[in-house]
Amino acid sequence: SRAAAYSKLGNYAGAVRDCERAIGIDPNYSKAYGRMGLALSSLNKHTEAVVYYKKALELDPDNDTYKSNLKIAEQKMKETPSPTGGPGGFDLAGLLNNPGFMSMASNLMNNPQVQQLMSGMISGGHNAMGGAGTSPSTNDLASLIQAGQQFAQQMQQQNPELIEQLRSQIRSRTPSASNEDQQE
Repeated sequence: SRAAAYSKLGNYAGAVRDCERAIGIDPNYSKAYGRMGLALSSLNKHTEAVVYYKKALELDPDNDTYKSNLKIAEQKMKETPSPTGGPGGFDLAGLLNNPGFMSMASNLMNNPQVQQLMSGMISGGHNAMGGAGTSPSTNDLASLIQAGQQFAQQMQQQNPELIEQLRSQIRSRTPSASNEDQQE
C-alpha cells in the first residue's frame, strides 16, 4: 500500500524499494509486481516494467489493469528505443511534467536572492552583491553556479529517483561513456 502511495506522490524510487521488499516477503503477491511495473514505467524503464507486468498477469491472469498496463508499456517500449525519450535527445517534456521538479524549480525562482541575481544578470545593471556595474560580473556567475548547486542538492534530497533518471539519460547520450558506465 505504501508503494501505491509513493507512486501517487511521484516518489517512484520509494515505490520500487517497497515493491522489492513486498516481493521478497511474498513472491506470489501480484499487486507488488503490478505496482513495480507502474513505478518502472513512470521512470521510463518500460522494458523492465513489461517483465513485472507479465509476472503480475501470471499470478492474476484475469486482471484487466495488468493487461492494459502491459500493453501500454510494450507500446512505449517500441516508441522509445532509447532511455532518453528520443533518438539522442533529452526528455525535457518528462522533466517539465514532473511535479517534484517543477515544485523545486518554483521554490528556487521564488528565492529573493535568485530573483535579484537573475534580474541583475539580465539587466546588466547590478551584480549579485547589489552594486552597480556595466555587465554581469564574475560574482554574478559564481552566485548563479552556487544557486544551481543548491538547487541540485535540493533535488537530490527531495527527489532522488529523478536525479538517477537524469544521470541515466546523460550517461546514455555521452559518446565517450564506457560500457561499464552504461551497464550500471
